[in-house]
Amino acid sequence: MSATLTASTGNALLGSANAAFGGQRASSRAANASQGAGHLAEGAAVDSRNLLQGQKVVTIAHNGVLYRLQATKLGKLILTK
Repeated sequence: MSATLTASTGNALLGSANAAFGGQRASSRAANASQGAGHLAEGAAVDSRNLLQGQKVVTIAHNGVLYRLQATKLGKLILTK
């Protein structure tokens, strides 16, 4: 079973991935994300648990294209087109 997310959530996911690779910037973005419940600042980090909502796989709709986000047994994320 998989869930479908909107383009804005997909953008948030990509921002989260950028934050994860941004080193110290990730913590400041996470702090920004926690400040506004329901409203994320541009580039704010999103916790993968919020995206996956207990599922192993979710489908993300972004700009009319569907992407698949999968959590592995080792705790890694795989995003495929």
